[in-house]
This record gives sequence, structure tokens and C-alpha cells, in this order.
Amino acid sequence: MMSNGSSGSGLLSAGGVLSVVAGIPGIVVGGILIAHISATLQEWYNVISAAVYWFLPFLPIGWVNYLVHRAGDPGLSDYPFRWPIIGGCIMVLGIVAVVGGVSAIRRKRFGLSLAGAICGLISGVLGILAVVFVALGKREFVGEGLSRV
Repeated sequence: MMSNGSSGSGLLSAGGVLSVVAGIPGIVVGGILIAHISATLQEWYNVISAAVYWFLPFLPIGWVNYLVHRAGDPGLSDYPFRWPIIGGCIMVLGIVAVVGGVSAIRRKRFGLSLAGAICGLISGVLGILAVVFVALGKREFVGEGLSRV
């Protein structure tokens, strides 16, 4: 089998794809939390609970309880003000992860690619693998003078 001389040619592509896949749940959950402002809590409570537990499994349990349960009282009136802000932050992390993943796949801008993979950490294992693969594929970036490293 012939080799092109690059031992990690697939690492960067894998890291980019994992970063994109890790960022999509952040966008979905952020959108759900932002959309919550227009609905009552009882209509969206189960959807939001499932989204947070399913898409962001590695959030500390204290954060999940604060986001979803608010110490066992889901009827507090301050939810509509808090959730869109948190949802916006999560959505921005997801968008940066997707943009960084696309940058890694195109082999442009190592800093953006690594930042995107780091923002994908909120999704758990996929984000961790994305960071590792993008960091290991650093030499594959073109146009940044990184081939000398």
C-alpha cells in the first residue's frame, strides 16, 4: 500500500467532523432554550429536560438541576428571563464548534479549528476526541507556516 508521507492524514478530517457533530447539539439545545421565552413552562418542560439530558450529557448535575428543575420547583417565574441567555451562550458555543469543524476539514486556520473543537467539549466525548484529533493534525494545516513544526 502506498503512502503519501503523512501518517495522520485522516486525523484532521476526523477532528473536523467530530467538531461539527459535537456542535450541532449545542445549536439545537440553545435554540430550544431561546424558543422557551415564547411558550409557557409546562408546555416545554419535558422537551427542555430531555434536550438537556440527551444532548449535553456531561454538564455537571448541579447545572442541570439549575437549568431544568431549579431545585425541584419548575414553576418559578424567572425562567423566561434566564433560559434564553443560557441558550444563547450554548448556541454560540455550538456555532463556533461547527465553524471550527468546517475550518479543520478545509485545513485552514488552526486557531479557529482548535477553538471550535474546544467549544464542542460541552457535548462530551465527541468534543474531547475532536480536540485531540485537531491538535494531532496540526501539521496538516496549509498556509500558516506550520509545516516547519
